[in-house]
Amino acid sequence: MNVYENLKKMNIELPKAPPLGGVYTPVKRVGNLLFTAGQGATKDGIPTIAGKVGKDLTIEQGKEAAKGACLNMLSCLHAYTGDLNKIKNVVKILGFVASAEGFADQPQVMNGASQFLVDVFGDKGQHARSAIGTNELPGGLAVEIEGIFEIEE
Repeated sequence: MNVYENLKKMNIELPKAPPLGGVYTPVKRVGNLLFTAGQGATKDGIPTIAGKVGKDLTIEQGKEAAKGACLNMLSCLHAYTGDLNKIKNVVKILGFVASAEGFADQPQVMNGASQFLVDVFGDKGQHARSAIGTNELPGGLAVEIEGIFEIEE
């Protein structure tokens, strides 16, 4: 299974890695694990999907924001590894969803990211996950995601 062929089949082009928003590294390796900094659905550092799910955005729009955040996360991993096919497993993702008061369907929103990772990596894309609701995210993002990935030695 080739990650880039899977993206092509979905008519998705891997964008360049987003610019840094502060003093951090987008990917940190510890042993055979890669930890990614939080990413949102942005283009050139500008949110493409912003607002609170359950107020400004529907669950479907939230799922698209989660998918876009994952795509930027993959861009950072590609920039770091040079080849996403080196990813052995998606271990875990943590998703923050900007939520309207009373909105409790964060897991449904994060399904957009989870399904995307399975579509891209196949069985290696199955992962543990947390979905957290929050009142605000940087730049008005709807979703921010970070991940842990196992890399081939």
